[in-house]
Amino acid sequence: MRYFTDISKVGALSASERASLQKVTEVYKFRANEYYLNLINWKDSSDPIRRTVIPNVRELEGWGTLDPSDEKTNYVCQGLQHKYRDTVLFLISNECESLCRYCFRKRIFNSGRNEAAIDYSSGINYIQNHREVKNVILSGGEPLLLSTKKIGKILKKLDSIPHLQSIRIGTKMPAFNPYRILKDPELLKLIRTYSDPRRRIYIITHFNHARELTEPSIEALNQLIRAGAILCNQTPILRGINDSAENLCTLMNLLTSVGNVPYYIFINRPTSGNKPFAVPIVKAFNIFSRAKAGMTGIAKRARMVMSHSSGKSEIVGISEDKIYLRYHQARALEDESKIMEYERDDEAYWIDELEECDELIGGSEGIYLSPEKLN
Repeated sequence: MRYFTDISKVGALSASERASLQKVTEVYKFRANEYYLNLINWKDSSDPIRRTVIPNVRELEGWGTLDPSDEKTNYVCQGLQHKYRDTVLFLISNECESLCRYCFRKRIFNSGRNEAAIDYSSGINYIQNHREVKNVILSGGEPLLLSTKKIGKILKKLDSIPHLQSIRIGTKMPAFNPYRILKDPELLKLIRTYSDPRRRIYIITHFNHARELTEPSIEALNQLIRAGAILCNQTPILRGINDSAENLCTLMNLLTSVGNVPYYIFINRPTSGNKPFAVPIVKAFNIFSRAKAGMTGIAKRARMVMSHSSGKSEIVGISEDKIYLRYHQARALEDESKIMEYERDDEAYWIDELEECDELIGGSEGIYLSPEKLN
């Protein structure tokens, strides 16, 4: 597979485009492979596949931070984040097959700082010694960029930990390069080995637009399913890529039809360089709601969420004057299932821009209004 890391080598761009985009790549790195670039309709400057990997001059507009969810506070050792009680995020790769322009973790590609694990033993020892940890998410970067041999060593170690209930692999490889899966029977053998009937391997894919679901991609997904993996998909809602009810509905239904059930739809985090792809909360939820009306029953399982430093909040409703969020997961145990009420602001892109109203309280016995609000 041929890779491009110098925008001036992308011959489908005009000389003036290459010159203007060079300034962007000096700030935010560029990387794309030949397979994915060949999916672009170069005659369409607004092509969604193009927007996914080709730099945009608007990325240089001042907006957000490089760590909008404050991930630096979650590390317990090199590469391992423990934010939620029963789940850890294990960054096992510092590189990606191609670089999404809207990536919320682009800091690891641009700073030269290696946040991913170098010696995996420290993270695995931590998981072994913390019995409250039930779920491990292998992420990065791109986990499937590692050699199959190295992935196998990690899975073998994790498989030996009795209190683990699930292992998830977050990957965009089926969209960026399905041949990584199709041409490596040893990788599929690994999935088959460690996707036990009592503890399946979950593959969390990142398809953002229906056109990424090519025949090779669909076959790669099929091979993963046949190897025993459970597939789920997550995507941000992205301006110019999937921010229409029609496009989002088409993507969700197609994913469902090939056995890759929609999971999370994220509000794009306020990450530096991401303003060209951001969609305001209210608009995003309205698009999602309209798309949902056309989704099949299984596709309707998708949830729209925001990954804030305090936890993952699901948008559960928007009225004429209010926005309602519920913690799907929370950093603080006392916030689990808490419902939050905010003043509606159609221009807000993120939770921190909203004005909170009277507190709503949630718990295992149900959701109810605070006594002050009842009075």
